[in-house]
Amino acid sequence: MSYPRRGRTLRRLVRSPSAVTGTALLCALLVLAFAGPALAGWSYTAVDYTALRVPPGSEHWFGTNRIGQDVFAQCLRGLQKSLLIGFLVAVVSTAGGTVVGVCAGYLGGWPDRLLMFLVDLMLVVPAFLVLVVAAPRLREVGWIGYGGLLAAFGWMITARAVRAMTRSLKERQFVVAARYMGLGPIAVVRRHILPHLVSFLTTDATVAVAGAVISETGLSYVGFGVQPPDVSLGTLIADSSDVPTTYPWMFYFPVGLLVLLVLACHLVGEGLRDAFDPVGAAGAAGAVPVENGPAVGRV
Repeated sequence: MSYPRRGRTLRRLVRSPSAVTGTALLCALLVLAFAGPALAGWSYTAVDYTALRVPPGSEHWFGTNRIGQDVFAQCLRGLQKSLLIGFLVAVVSTAGGTVVGVCAGYLGGWPDRLLMFLVDLMLVVPAFLVLVVAAPRLREVGWIGYGGLLAAFGWMITARAVRAMTRSLKERQFVVAARYMGLGPIAVVRRHILPHLVSFLTTDATVAVAGAVISETGLSYVGFGVQPPDVSLGTLIADSSDVPTTYPWMFYFPVGLLVLLVLACHLVGEGLRDAFDPVGAAGAAGAVPVENGPAVGRV
């Protein structure tokens, strides 16, 4: 990406309400998750036997649960785990999908057929059943192994999209000229293919964070995610799903954090999409696309 285009993209990003709102919200959640425990005054494992299911107050900001644990401290711990798992899954799955997609699209031939067979095979594997069977065996590994397991089933769609974009890009004149000039495949991919995939990959990674958080929450809700004594937003929601009307603070605070986290990721992804591809965003909104010069330099 050239410097003038980079500057235009940055200006569009700063002027995008979705990007600014989503980034501010996501940063606030990150600060709350990792700096908030120092202000809580309670550990997420500490038990206050004199305060069982007490409503929010000065001593316990979000109230306590059925055994006297501070809900604020537990929500922050759950937010930490959801953020860490979400970012881990997004990075690993996006990187893995990019490598597979670029190799398949650029090399073609039997490497393309072999890699796409692997992608199709992974797509038909019942991921939920595999996760349910494998998750209990990863308790000793912790959240890292669990995040890696989620990432193992989250790269296939990215690989297919990257493959299609790479096949289109390698036929462009500037890529063909680079090959005729003697550049090797790695240099061509690094200099001429990957820069054109940045917009898609950045947006894909932000959406993958939200998807990973939802997947982790769902599996933790049914008991196959983060295991006690650790907590995540999914385990907190599952533990309080039977008391949303009688003890609402136990249920709605973790649900609210989950909604804010997913909303922030989607707003950032929407803002990045509009900043990197304003013509495509205008066309998706019903506007008439305007030609902005030659195709070279655009995804």
